[in-house]
Amino acid sequence: MTEIEKYLKEYLEYLQIEKNRSPKTKSVYKRCLEKYIAFAHIQKPEDITNESVRTFRVHLAEDTELKRNTQAYYIISIRNFLKYLIKRDQKVMSPEKIELPQMPKRQIEIIEYTDLERLLAAPKGSDIKILRDRAILETLFSTGLRVSELCALNRQINLDRGELTVRGKGGKLRIVFFSEGTKKAIKEYLSARGDIDEALFVSFSKSKPPKMIGRITPRSIQRLIAFYAKAAGIPRKVSPHTLRHLFATDLLINGADLRSVQEMLGHSNIQTTQIYTHLTNQELKDVHKAFHGRRRDEE
Repeated sequence: MTEIEKYLKEYLEYLQIEKNRSPKTKSVYKRCLEKYIAFAHIQKPEDITNESVRTFRVHLAEDTELKRNTQAYYIISIRNFLKYLIKRDQKVMSPEKIELPQMPKRQIEIIEYTDLERLLAAPKGSDIKILRDRAILETLFSTGLRVSELCALNRQINLDRGELTVRGKGGKLRIVFFSEGTKKAIKEYLSARGDIDEALFVSFSKSKPPKMIGRITPRSIQRLIAFYAKAAGIPRKVSPHTLRHLFATDLLINGADLRSVQEMLGHSNIQTTQIYTHLTNQELKDVHKAFHGRRRDEE
């Protein structure tokens, strides 16, 4: 094992144990750093130079199948690795010498509120699957949960309190809140369940009557949302994350401050939450159009 491989192994353990990063995050860092180390023939920390990083960036940019945000992950991983090496008293170049790539602002598309209402009303009937689907749609819009967080929910929740602590990315805890409509939908769904499985949302077989076959998966939720979006006559693509976007923009449009929305979404950085502000700018345009310069128009 080379010196740099030893430090990389220790760094990945540091991410998992001390920084409480998820296995997925650890895997991304491992893949990115191993690719750079192999490309630049890094043997020891001092081999990480500005020139080797610049050459690696050119190599990444020439890969037409590699997206800009994916290229950024590689650079961020190298910078963070250097910060760790400095903590370990290694004499390496400053991470600040590596400039992060300028990323285009992320654009988010959401559906109209009338489309949302049709989507939430699309599951019709009293079949166990219908009750489950209605509860899933209501929960996603009410809480702003990520689809993975929704799938991980267990049925031992206190609906009377109307709130629940969930563990999100990086093991970060936050409180989410259930609307009255969501509490009602979940209670109706659970009252129809005849099993003792701990999962709140489960998958059912296609048999008659349907049989419970385990905890629901993110892919199953993606499919059911796409199905109901089509049934509701919504031409745009709708995903679980669309409902998370709608949750955030609905709060902002109705006057919630950005910090509160950041907390409810479980974002570590407020800059991530700021991607929603451009969606609420239409409200400002409407105010400007309605109230600005009216006296001049009357002259």
